[in-house]
Amino acid sequence: TSLNVKYRDFRFVIPFIVQFGLYISPVGFKSSVIEDRLGSIARLVYALNPMVGVIDGFRWCIGAEATLHVPALAISIAVSLTLLWYGVRFFRSTEKGFADIV
Repeated sequence: TSLNVKYRDFRFVIPFIVQFGLYISPVGFKSSVIEDRLGSIARLVYALNPMVGVIDGFRWCIGAEATLHVPALAISIAVSLTLLWYGVRFFRSTEKGFADIV
């Protein structure tokens, strides 16, 4: 919201970012494919995408994947909480100038 107020064209960038996020999330494939092809370190780096842990956890809950990769889930949760903290902090710092810009 802060970026949308300050930079009016930012609203056109958001759908691109969401669509790109869909392509790099393990929606159409298991994230274990990353580990099989590139190694265990690559899977942990891949887990920096916050949706990886959510999608793998959902698959584990419905029984589609036998094991839950706990380190990837922990990394996804940590990245999500970090982005939430930074987003709230950034919004609070820029909120004061909204009336001047609008």
